[in-house]
Amino acid sequence: MSKLVFLVPLFPLIGFLANGLGRRFLSKPAVSIIGCGAILASFVVSLVLFFDVKANGGGTSTLFNFISVDNFSIPFAFQVDQLSSLFLLIITGIGFLIHLYSSAYMHEEEPQHFGRYFAYLNLFVFSMLLLVMGANYVIMFIGWEGVGLCSYLLIGFWFKNTNYNYAAKKAFVMNRIGDLGFLLAVFWLIFRLGTVSYGDVFANVSKLSTADITAVTTLLFIGAMGKSAQIPLYTWLPDAMAGPTPVSALIHAATMVTAGIYMIARSNILYTLAPATQTLVAVTGLATAVFAATIALKQNDIKKVLAYSTVSQLGYMFLGLGAGAYTGAVFHVMTHAFFKALLFLGAGSVIHAMHHEQDIRKMGGLKKYLPITHITFLLACLAIAGIPPFSGFFSKDEILVAAYAKNPLFYYIGVAGALMTAFYMFRLYTLTFLGNFRGTHEQEHHLHESPWQMTFPLIVLAVLSVLGGFVGIPELFAANAHSLEHFLEPVFAGSNAVAEHHHPEASQEWLMLAGSTAAIVIVIVLAVRLYKNYQPKEETSAGLSKALENKWYVDELYDALIVNPLNALAGFLKNVVEKSGIDGIVNGAGRLVGYGSRQLRLLQSGQVGNYILVMVLAIVVFILIWFNDATITRFFSKIF
Repeated sequence: MSKLVFLVPLFPLIGFLANGLGRRFLSKPAVSIIGCGAILASFVVSLVLFFDVKANGGGTSTLFNFISVDNFSIPFAFQVDQLSSLFLLIITGIGFLIHLYSSAYMHEEEPQHFGRYFAYLNLFVFSMLLLVMGANYVIMFIGWEGVGLCSYLLIGFWFKNTNYNYAAKKAFVMNRIGDLGFLLAVFWLIFRLGTVSYGDVFANVSKLSTADITAVTTLLFIGAMGKSAQIPLYTWLPDAMAGPTPVSALIHAATMVTAGIYMIARSNILYTLAPATQTLVAVTGLATAVFAATIALKQNDIKKVLAYSTVSQLGYMFLGLGAGAYTGAVFHVMTHAFFKALLFLGAGSVIHAMHHEQDIRKMGGLKKYLPITHITFLLACLAIAGIPPFSGFFSKDEILVAAYAKNPLFYYIGVAGALMTAFYMFRLYTLTFLGNFRGTHEQEHHLHESPWQMTFPLIVLAVLSVLGGFVGIPELFAANAHSLEHFLEPVFAGSNAVAEHHHPEASQEWLMLAGSTAAIVIVIVLAVRLYKNYQPKEETSAGLSKALENKWYVDELYDALIVNPLNALAGFLKNVVEKSGIDGIVNGAGRLVGYGSRQLRLLQSGQVGNYILVMVLAIVVFILIWFNDATITRFFSKIF
């Protein structure tokens, strides 16, 4: 296995170098083959590793000693166990489908930009693989920063648009805020334990005080808040829609935003020993889930609805982590990867057919024009809404049951968020695919289903969205049916031994499940009936509706409290301190030298008599300087 491990990140790295260096002379088909082939090769190796781990357990492979100072060393090592092997399949499998989809979606790009795009995609996957395969927090951090860089490059891919560049910069800066917390946690572990390798940290956790564990887990969570878009560091993710739609699918489903969940799941032993931090994680996740869901209710950009949906679903994952349901959170990462990738790629198919129109109020009736996109999108909506037996039903239910065990209030608030999820997703579905077409005649004339490179990934993801949940059938349905829980048990065994589980009785759980499902069905029917015959009209939003359309004015609040004061401070430093102060002194010295030079040049009159006079006066001055007062006195006394 150790020989195969290094091939997983190697293939995307080779694809990045080949497409990056050859983007000016490689043809588009060649770029597509290299880019897609690299990820497909990684997926095949990941599949082999997954079955090897399932049969023989995990292991660690060291490539070289990355840092070595006295007795302290950090190896460049990969750890492939049950958790990382599952993430490898998600990243490479869904990553390959997104690459294949991109080969058709981005075909209008110029050849060199087409190559640049695939180079960035390959680098993105490479960075994420490095993140989940690292055997210590430093290697994880290298991948962590790599996905941050790639998000910046891909969000601002169309760099001639200033707004897109602003969105890319916003994502980069907000992630750096979270990354500071991650770095401080790493330094804290080095200071206290002298190691950052997972095995050594978890084996020596008893050497850490409660304060140490709380501090480290809180700092790690700050990093996760930035990378996985939790309150208050979530506003970059909706703006990340500036990049091409397949990039949105990659960020939201298979890479970047799942990094925070992976990091906390990997550190499960630390978090189980820090109940205060666990509560913080649960409360933050729940608040984010509900808050983002309220915003999604009134968004009209098809990608913005899905973006806030992602923020909300990530909140549920953190709720699961905070409730101690690590398997449930990872399970939801997997199912969410299926249906959210499908939703974004389906949205891209709609945008492609509508000639880049993204306002759902100007769509409608696309069901008959885009049959494959329609049915796959509908299946994804049913999955994210939590309708049984679709994948989202099993994973979200597991998180909500765990939330109830931690605090019944968490459960009821979580169910309210799930109802909002069902409403805004079927509002989106109805406005896009049902009713009458509301676009232009030219758009209607050119409506057609997407090519096979785009529809094939939709079909595969639709199958996974429907069937993917059966790997996590809860014990309520059948004993020992939760195969994913049994597979991940070695990773979470230490946390399960420490954590206390207070699951509701089977009868109560059945009632909770049936009640929430019935409520979701009612909400779906309500959303379809409300928007099935929607007709655009001039209307002015007010009150709560206006606040939701403007995303609760959080961006404006951040501008007022943070951005504008910092810009004012920067302006003061630039105009007063730098230009008037530092530049004034430096330039003033230059002007003084210039002025003095202009005055001295007046001495150069060109008359010999003046020069002789100056020479005689200079000799007299030198004599006066050379001889002190006593010598001059004796000299004149001899004369007189």
